[in-house]
Amino acid sequence: MARTYTLGKRAEQQAETRQRIVEAAVDLHGSVGPAATSLSMVAERAGVQRHTLYAHFPDERLLFEACSGLAMQRDPLPDPQSWQEIGDRREKLRTGLAAIYGWYERNADLAACVLRDAEHHALTRDIVEATMGPPMAACRAVLGDGLRPPAVALLGLAMSFATWRTLTRDEGLTTGAAVAAMTGVVIGAP
Repeated sequence: MARTYTLGKRAEQQAETRQRIVEAAVDLHGSVGPAATSLSMVAERAGVQRHTLYAHFPDERLLFEACSGLAMQRDPLPDPQSWQEIGDRREKLRTGLAAIYGWYERNADLAACVLRDAEHHALTRDIVEATMGPPMAACRAVLGDGLRPPAVALLGLAMSFATWRTLTRDEGLTTGAAVAAMTGVVIGAP
């Protein structure tokens, strides 16, 4: 009788190794940033040899995509669909900014490093645009519906990670106070 071969335990070990590699890369991206993270650093942090890392991720782009996928799986960007139901413009904006700022607060270190590096590192920029671009555009479309151009411009400012960080980290506002302040700015636009 022929014996069938199944990966079984080996497949589990491969999946665990892949997960360790991705986790290590996410940790490094959130501490030193993607641009400064070398594949050797990832392999060392994951406790694997470089050839093992390359067996799972033949190029850096695949590793970056896996990192962003894991980060978004753990804590997805807000989904603005439910905000469409809110009739009051101020309440809709407050609800949306609270969700966006809440995400920034929970992901502050990783977002700071990744968004900083996206300004000068092409691969990081590509991954950020692919991962964050569509959800943030959907948020902006829902929150900006019916606003005049000056208010839409201020909405872009209000939705920015840099705005949230300046208001909360540099100026000492709570996230709730930052939401209230930027809601007032956008709603009060001419």
